[in-house]
Amino acid sequence: MAEDYQSTLFDSCLIAFVISKSLSPQAILQLSDVVKKNGAQVLEPDRHGKIRIPQATHIVSNTIDFDQYAEAQAMMIPVVTADWIKTSLARNRQNQVRPYSPDPRNIFSNVTLTCADIPLGDKEAIIGATMALGGMESKDLTRLTTHICALSMDHPKCQQAIKKGHPCKIVLPHWFDDCFKLGKRIDEAPYLLPDPEILRVQPEDHIKVPSSQHLEGATSVVPDTLAAVHSEASSRQSLVVFSQKKVLLSVDLPINTRLRNILQELIKSGGGEVVDSVDACDMFICQFRDGEKYKRAAQSGKDVGNLAWLYHLIVHNEWTSPFRRLLHYPIPKNGIPGFKDMRITLSNYGGEARIYLENLITAAGATFTKTMKADNTHLITARMNSEKCDAAKDWNIDIVNHLWIEESYAKCEVQPLTVPNYTHFPSRTNLGEVIGQTFLDETKLHALYYPGGDNNLDGAAKRRRKIHDAAQENLLAIGQSPDVANGRRESRDFDIMKDSSLDSSGTTPKAAPQRAQKTHTYATPAKGRHVRSGKENDTPSILSSGSRSAKAQALSKLQDMSVDIALYEKEKKRAAKDGGLWGGKRAADQLDKERSGTKSSPVHDRPVNDDDEETRRPAKKHKPSLPPAEMRVVLTGYKRWIADTNREDIDRRKLRKLGVQIVTDNVPCDYLAAPQMVRTMKFLRTLARGVDVLDSSFIDECLDTGKLPDVQSYLLKDKENEKKFGVVLQKATARARANRGRLLWHIPIYCTAEIKNGVENYRTIAEANGAIFKVYRARSGTTIRPTTAEEDGGADPEPVYLLTSTSESEKQLWPRFEEMARKGNMEPRIVVSDWLLDVAMRQELLFDKAYLVKEYFPNV
Repeated sequence: MAEDYQSTLFDSCLIAFVISKSLSPQAILQLSDVVKKNGAQVLEPDRHGKIRIPQATHIVSNTIDFDQYAEAQAMMIPVVTADWIKTSLARNRQNQVRPYSPDPRNIFSNVTLTCADIPLGDKEAIIGATMALGGMESKDLTRLTTHICALSMDHPKCQQAIKKGHPCKIVLPHWFDDCFKLGKRIDEAPYLLPDPEILRVQPEDHIKVPSSQHLEGATSVVPDTLAAVHSEASSRQSLVVFSQKKVLLSVDLPINTRLRNILQELIKSGGGEVVDSVDACDMFICQFRDGEKYKRAAQSGKDVGNLAWLYHLIVHNEWTSPFRRLLHYPIPKNGIPGFKDMRITLSNYGGEARIYLENLITAAGATFTKTMKADNTHLITARMNSEKCDAAKDWNIDIVNHLWIEESYAKCEVQPLTVPNYTHFPSRTNLGEVIGQTFLDETKLHALYYPGGDNNLDGAAKRRRKIHDAAQENLLAIGQSPDVANGRRESRDFDIMKDSSLDSSGTTPKAAPQRAQKTHTYATPAKGRHVRSGKENDTPSILSSGSRSAKAQALSKLQDMSVDIALYEKEKKRAAKDGGLWGGKRAADQLDKERSGTKSSPVHDRPVNDDDEETRRPAKKHKPSLPPAEMRVVLTGYKRWIADTNREDIDRRKLRKLGVQIVTDNVPCDYLAAPQMVRTMKFLRTLARGVDVLDSSFIDECLDTGKLPDVQSYLLKDKENEKKFGVVLQKATARARANRGRLLWHIPIYCTAEIKNGVENYRTIAEANGAIFKVYRARSGTTIRPTTAEEDGGADPEPVYLLTSTSESEKQLWPRFEEMARKGNMEPRIVVSDWLLDVAMRQELLFDKAYLVKEYFPNV
């Protein structure tokens, strides 16, 4: 009876889920079941694979890195983390949505605060500011409380937390004050009671330089080399971030022809398309905020990013906004106004943070200096303790933290040094831990670099522009204004801190005064003197060219990706030897020739559509022949060419002349054509790409009439097999577009070596949907690492699947697989192959005990 109980907790909620690395398909399956049982409806994606934003009441995502986040902001649809569902269930009521926002600008999201022995005025100030920045307040200590704000451990709340072993953190109010002043959430460790570091350690004592977790892939506008990027991309099963995306690579990118070709092939292999028109693209990749193409793309609301952003997408295989990281967006060609005459140096930053700031200073238009001299205008430091800081005070050089240069770059203008958070330095914190969290201000970019243009936009572009503008307006309306996020508030220090035993001399240094006439003749600090961190007098190399062998290895791996690429490289080398630009025949035509045994003809390569401000490249003229392939079609189950290869060759040539190219299922395609729904490897592998499925009679019509009929009239309709497989094909296609090859992302699937119909068919289907696929032979190398629930952080066991048939040799593996899974704190599921085929056909992660081999074959 308990299992049949239906709650109305989420009644009237229409919830959409977003797959990400932090919210797996398996977790979404579990959450979907939970919210359905509690009255909610899970929204299916639309036919384009997009979230139905207008219909949704909630979007559950653990990150803002999905391409419809701005649209959700524009329509004020709440985006919440999965914790919102969990805590709502725990409290048996729907929680507020704001504290569960995944937006990092809400620095206190997931903070539930209760105050102990704090005076009333300060208590109200702390609670109010915490809630304004995404947190929640709890009057009493509960199991959901994350922080207790206290002056000592004597209060009953603190004693209760200790007695019950509550995992909440007991912090001094100084932590909140420092976070408010910076507008960033710093580490609580120095503020933790009962023995807070800020009360027992001197401000000048050594602090370890922290890692910069927000700077990965965003330290430079020009990444070092493609070799590492391609090596990373080659190691995964599939690149899905470009699925259904059209990408335009600008001619101003600082890359050679070889790297450009590698990037193009990576985009194509990931299901994307490289185009030569701004209006046709979804992503525009360029170096500078300059030129008509840049303005047109930005005005139209396209995703505009630079090479570093493109590399970041490839390496992480997950979409992120180019506005999120300062050096992922094209740089100003002549810098930011006001920075030209500045000479800026750094102190107390190390590793990637130092490289990032060097590049940001240069991109802003200022001069970066490795050492500091009297002619320096600014010192950017992560702490107020270093030789450079002492010299800067003597030489009257302005001292600020990195927030000043970040916000100046983000707002496209020099920010005043009088803003308090630029000169705030917590005594036991290296501010390198909060570097790289500043977003670009799209409103300022729009006003300065691509103003107007609304009258020249088409309907879709105008809609995207309105979404961007509305998202920015709503960002301000709900309190995430730049001033709130950066701690700019009219406030005073808390009263309780004025009488604190904390030595305030090292906590809040005074802002540097107006620059006065320099009368001092101090020398630059000597090299031999002790430097705490950051290697003051050493400048890390910003760019490295990469070895020839690494680049050759990247190209070698790329050639293994498909036959098309290998043939392309072959033709390019031949062309180079003959002195031609592209060579005589395109690799695609050569591929047709080798597959069909026919003679191919030269094809026009579409030249890059350069604007007047860009240099035109010479293009080799070709004689008109076949039109560009407008449709790439994977054909399966087609009967017309059975046992008649000659007719197949002739028909393929006819189709090619009409712009229809029949391709294999391992290369990007636009359509899948079949006489009916079938659970074949080719059908399921191609379906995972989210392409439209046509009735193969479309091919017959092309061949019989010599014309291209309307594609929409030939979408496959197969009610009989839809009923048989329990799926509506149109819904399966829409889900596939939304999944983008991530239906089984990171889900481990093992398969017995002797399974019926062979391992490779199942491998192909599983990996097309993002699974981790391995053959299980109960030997070393195919086992799960033993672990415990405690080592996994107390998480529930994740399922692991074994595909099997029922031969005697396979049966002997079942107990060993179960034992291996349980030792690894995983739930073993030994299933028949129908489970994988049904999941791939429905494009929906599902599981029922009926798929277990012992349930499916009860007599085994």
